[in-house]
Amino acid sequence: MESKSFWQSGHKPTLFGSFLYFDISFMIWGLIGPLSVVIAQDYPMDPVQKAQLVALPVLGGSILRLLLGFLSDYIGPKLTAQLGMIVTLVPLYLGWQWVQSLDQLYVVALLLGIAGASFAAALPLASQWYPKEHQGLAMGIAGAGNSGTVLATLFANRLAQSFGSWEVVFGIAMIPIVIVFIYFSIFAKNSPERPAPKKLSQYASVLSQRDAWVFCAFYCVTFGGFVGLANYLTIFFNTQYGLSAVHAADITTICVIAGSFFRPVGGYLADKIGGTRMLMYLYTGAGAMLLCVSFLPPLPVVVVLLFAGMMCLGAGNGSVFQLVPQRFGNEIGLVTGIVGAAGGLGGYALPLILGNLYQSAGSYTPGFIVLGIIAFCSLVLLVVMQTRWRGSWLRSAALGESARQAG
Repeated sequence: MESKSFWQSGHKPTLFGSFLYFDISFMIWGLIGPLSVVIAQDYPMDPVQKAQLVALPVLGGSILRLLLGFLSDYIGPKLTAQLGMIVTLVPLYLGWQWVQSLDQLYVVALLLGIAGASFAAALPLASQWYPKEHQGLAMGIAGAGNSGTVLATLFANRLAQSFGSWEVVFGIAMIPIVIVFIYFSIFAKNSPERPAPKKLSQYASVLSQRDAWVFCAFYCVTFGGFVGLANYLTIFFNTQYGLSAVHAADITTICVIAGSFFRPVGGYLADKIGGTRMLMYLYTGAGAMLLCVSFLPPLPVVVVLLFAGMMCLGAGNGSVFQLVPQRFGNEIGLVTGIVGAAGGLGGYALPLILGNLYQSAGSYTPGFIVLGIIAFCSLVLLVVMQTRWRGSWLRSAALGESARQAG
């Protein structure tokens, strides 16, 4: 039977709703990163404290993704997403009206993780509408909502400067989340092919499988690298190159755009040439770029390097999730939450690596060297796992695709 094209299959309003939910949630999740330089004017922080502040939303998102992944499986991704948007309003209000100390700001930063946990509902909602041959592109389009980080880096500091207050930015951010909630509630739908809820024994079964942890490691590097850098680069440009808060966030925006908009490209190309092959190219590129950044070249050069590195990491996100549905198609909601949580942990660790090594060494060189080595270690792991997967599910998936194209 002839398969449908991507645009003939699936449910476009749901795909768009998933993208919007993910996009606005990522904007909110990424607010602290660019604002950290402005906030430091009110609450002076050392390099480690700054790193901790921008890392806390990522840690919160990592933890809460497991909860949202569980809820997506049991009550459906649409209702889970709606609950997520409602709860997201809480830290936004607290950041706007409640914060009076750095400790209270840490609490708000951690609670912003609920926005980052959107991953565990948005991607299954979109994915479950599409057949396996279109999974990479569908999840890439929905996942391109990480472009919301661009909105945060581009507008957060400008709004803070315009209103003379960084707190008001949290209040303004409540407006788009309400608008998206209305659209999402009206137009998004759960797929009729949504898998039945899993038993607890099935959860344990997934966690006992080595491949689940391997995907966690891969996503920890690609997504963790992207979101960690997106949150930390404003601090990096401000500290290393002496840029103002707005200018540093603008340069960060350029780099974030690469990672955001190449995620669907990574998913699409992974559909064409295979996720493992695509990831090999991307880990190589990301590792090389990060090692080059460790030399701390002039600003125009480092921007080009980080643009290319973020492009590889963003495309890597799409490539990882081209592979995940092939291996765990029936447990996609749960595995999405687990793998997404691992990605969040990577994003939490990255600012801490850069901040701690900068404070101890007085330079960003050691931190970027460590990040580059981690990317190359992921490449080695991928090469090893690919040889094993070819004898099992990866070979079966390739044969199924060949038969589909022949038919």
